[in-house]
Amino acid sequence: MFRRTVAVVAVLVPVVSCGGSTPPPSEPESAPAAEGASEGGTSEAASEAEAPAEASSGLPKECAKKGTTCVPPKKFVEKLCAASFPGVALYLFSGDSPWTRGYLRGKTKAWNASGGASDNSAFLEFDEEVLVLAERKADLGGMQVSGAGASYDALRWDGSCVTLSSEEMTLDKPPSPKNSKVDWRFLDDNVQEALRAEDAVNEAYQARRKECKGATSGDVSLKCVKADEKLSAAVVKAIRGGMKLPEPTKVP
Repeated sequence: MFRRTVAVVAVLVPVVSCGGSTPPPSEPESAPAAEGASEGGTSEAASEAEAPAEASSGLPKECAKKGTTCVPPKKFVEKLCAASFPGVALYLFSGDSPWTRGYLRGKTKAWNASGGASDNSAFLEFDEEVLVLAERKADLGGMQVSGAGASYDALRWDGSCVTLSSEEMTLDKPPSPKNSKVDWRFLDDNVQEALRAEDAVNEAYQARRKECKGATSGDVSLKCVKADEKLSAAVVKAIRGGMKLPEPTKVP
């Protein structure tokens, strides 16, 4: 009887011994090293994955959606209209940009339905050119209402955003589109430098500098006002003529 018991124990001991040797002691120790290597690899991969997103975080160049209008991405528009970016406005108005242009049907008071930066005391002029930033379809709940149409968020040449109804704006280009005044002093330094490479713009800049003698606002002479307007006109003409501008340093 004693021998049988010993035999059983002798058989069980190897079994227990085998079961206890299954997880090698080196594996738990190597796990942190593998995890650390994985973290380093993940960080590097994440960095590489973020690079394209960072590179594409500049100013948009393609339509967010294709339809009756070509508009920039919604998030970009929200940031653009939350403040004033006159240099960005000139860049977006460049002749080869894809954004849809709109034109005022008549003199209209400026206001911004999205609540962003806008000069609500200003007026848009008849035939003034704007860039369409967003289009809102009229939600009539399935009903047909005469005269009800879409509304648009739009960008003026001076960098301010406005909201216009379909009755206030048309997509048909007039013979001689107008524009809001471009204020030179608010443009980015690199944009000013690029613009002054154009002879007509530089001449207008030198003339304004001479007449205004460093004044930017307040009590200025009529000659200074006229020179300021001519500089704005020269800038718009250069951009409509196909001039390429660098991306401004201040962007949304």
